Order: sequence, then C-alpha cells, then structure tokens
Amino acid sequence: AQAGIEVIQCQAMYEGNYWNTTGIARHITVRALLPELEKRGISILSHGATGRGNDQVRFQLVANMINPEISVYAPWRDQQFLDKFPGRKEMIDYCEDRGLPIQATHEKPYSTDANILGLTHEAGQLESLNTPAGFITPGMGVHPKDAPDAVEMFTVRFEQGIPVQINGENVTPLSAIETANQISGRNGIGIGIHAVENRFVGIKSRGVYESPAMTLLGQCYEFLLQLILDRRARRVFNQASADIAEQIYQGYWYDPATRALRAAISIYNRLASGTIIVALYKGQISFHSADEVPHSLYSEDTASMEGVGDFDHKDSEGFLGVLGVSARALNSAGQSE
Repeated sequence: AQAGIEVIQCQAMYEGNYWNTTGIARHITVRALLPELEKRGISILSHGATGRGNDQVRFQLVANMINPEISVYAPWRDQQFLDKFPGRKEMIDYCEDRGLPIQATHEKPYSTDANILGLTHEAGQLESLNTPAGFITPGMGVHPKDAPDAVEMFTVRFEQGIPVQINGENVTPLSAIETANQISGRNGIGIGIHAVENRFVGIKSRGVYESPAMTLLGQCYEFLLQLILDRRARRVFNQASADIAEQIYQGYWYDPATRALRAAISIYNRLASGTIIVALYKGQISFHSADEVPHSLYSEDTASMEGVGDFDHKDSEGFLGVLGVSARALNSAGQSE
C-alpha cells in the first residue's frame, strides 16, 4: 500500500493511462521473497512469466539488483518446457488431467493478475481489438453504466502527500487504498480502462485495467498539485513523473536513477497538504472544492477578471513589449509562416 501511495505521489502512469499496479507489485513481491529464499537456503527464484511480457524483466532485474547470487529460472524460456507446453491450452490440459487446482480454464476468455492496487486483464479474447473493454467481468467494482444513478461525494485530506483522512475518518496508507477501492469501485471509477501499450520487449499489447483507488486518489492528488506547482515546478514534475512511470514499468524501481527522481518528487510531496472534495458519478470524477491548502499559489483576487487585485494591468504593456521584440525578429529573419 505504501508503494501504491508513492506511485500516486509521483503520478506514475505508464504512457498516461496505466497506474503500474502490476509493475510496482512485482518489485515489492521479489524484494519480500528474496530474504525468505535466503533463510531457507534456496538459491533459485522461479516465476511463470512468459517470454513476451514485462514481468520476466521485472522479476529478473529486481532479483539481480538486490541479490545477484540468486539465479532466476523461467520455464517459459526453457525450450524443453516449451516443447511440452507451447501455450496456455496445453498447460491447462495438463493441470486438469492431473486434478491440479488452478484458476485458469478453457472457458475463461482472458487472464487476470490481481493485487490490492488493481487488476490487469489480458490475453485470450482481449487480444482482439474487436472485443470491447466492457467485455470483462469487473473484480473491484462495477462498469460505469452499472453504477448508481446518484452522485456520491468523496473527501480526502492529504498531509505532505499522504492521505490521512477519507470522509472525516483517519486512515493509514493501507486503509486509504482499501476504502478508496470500495467507494471508487461501486461508482465505476477506474474500472475497464482500455490500453494498447508498448511493452519493454518491443511489442504492443492490449490490456484492460481496474485501479479504483489509484484512479480516485490519483485524481484528487492531481487537483492538489494544480494548486501548488508553478510553471517550472510543473515541468520538472511532469518529466520526472513520466520517467518514473517508465522505470517502474521496465523493472527499475530500485535503480539509482529512479531513486534520484523519487527524491526530486519528494520536495513537492512535502508541500502537498490540503483537503480535496470531488463528486463521483458513473465513472467520472468532478472537482467540487479545495480547502486548507497552505502552500497554494492560487489567488482568487489575482486570477479574477472582475477586478484589478494585486495584478497591475499596466505591467502587461512592458511585458508584451519585451516579448514582441523576439516575435518581430522572427518575421524579419523570414522564420515566421
């Protein structure tokens, strides 16, 4: 849950659409597994990721970074294994013939990875772009069209980037994710997100995602950032955010470059305190109000079109005159259209 909160703080959505719910979970899983393997004298980490996906990279890189002494074995990259099990069908047949308990079946038309941050639906019929995102059966809520025909208000209080209250109740990172999942899911928020993305191995893949809490808390955090980041800070934040999202996706959360980027983002997190209220309705999040934002740069008086306030309109004359020098120079040099 703490890693999920940091992903929200970094606004680390891969290609602007995927909250890296599986990507960050692979890092946390491997990091937790390695000490347990060592305690038991186990020197091999085995995983079931395919040779076409991103998870194989994440498992491998995290293990190599944290404990290079651990070997990584991937059956789906073993030719002897592939000769016997070239695909999911053969593997399912093998398990069913031997009565092995598995969730995958021939009848289920896609596969699902799940954790507290979200679900990833891929493969099977979802590989066809003629299959709509609404084809999936949601596991963390309802499709927007099936959400209640009524607006639900949602209030979250952030302190230095961390959600500490939801609807007036104190929360921990874990309970914040759990509560937001429940509220967001029942309103169709973050359910059935379609994405065709660029995998690290160089191919495009299609996924349908569920990330109710990440979507809701992430949007509320973005509303807060809009109040505290100036133009230069926003530019730095956006670049760091995109880079962190890609680093998570590709298996580099613990990489020094990612740690440096996270440290840069932490400067802005310390300023991110405030209460955000939004309205939820059938998959949509609408801003309602913001309150008690001590580091807000927004001023109603300065922004108002109804009065002068602290902004002297006469200052714009000189400002535009200076800007006009370079604009006229472009024309003189034949560089304008």
